[in-house]
Amino acid sequence: MEAPSVTENSSTGNDHDQEQVLNHGGTNSNPEINREQEQDEEQVRRVLQVISTTGSFWHSWDKLKNMLSFQLKLVLSEYPEAKMTVDEQNASLGETYLELVTRLDEELHCFLDGPPFTLQRICEILLAARTIYPKLSKLALALEKNLLVTSTLTACTKPYPEMMPDPEPEKASEAAHPQSNSVQNGIEPTPEGDKDEIMTEVEADIEEMTMDMDAFQEMVGPSEVNSTTAAESS
Repeated sequence: MEAPSVTENSSTGNDHDQEQVLNHGGTNSNPEINREQEQDEEQVRRVLQVISTTGSFWHSWDKLKNMLSFQLKLVLSEYPEAKMTVDEQNASLGETYLELVTRLDEELHCFLDGPPFTLQRICEILLAARTIYPKLSKLALALEKNLLVTSTLTACTKPYPEMMPDPEPEKASEAAHPQSNSVQNGIEPTPEGDKDEIMTEVEADIEEMTMDMDAFQEMVGPSEVNSTTAAESS
């Protein structure tokens, strides 16, 4: 898997170190090679998108590390600083573009047992770098911050997600389902607030009836209440 080449520019063009090419491929006019490269880019993006969504990874770390390295160099090559002269790069970045790319790539490859626990954030950055960080210096600082950690992740053992459906529509349909059944049965659903209000009114009526009965007994006396009750029963 190879990304477009990034050649270190030179103000003089005679320095061999400044002319070296990073070891991640080169732009080729062969349409078959370009098509294969585009397919590789799409595959890498799909894998990183799953990781950025789930926070988990399924591939072997060696394979995933190559994907991250590929995407890292590809993203960095899209910034204007990649085409500047060495002097301009030093003025803008504090180092040459080649030194920057090499340093970040080496920090990534320092992880031997697994990816850094910041893997999800790294994938988010690499998928939308130009949107989040318009300047390469800011991007490099963010990547370095997420690579300068020691804790690592282990591969996920759950099935690899073929699709990541949005759970919100399902929740909405489940919430609407009981209400639709009530309407179909001819029963208008009662809001929770109205239910509480009705129960309060009923309790108040019961309490008022009890108070009226107590007051009546005090006024007429027990004997009259008993005679009245006997007369009604006869």
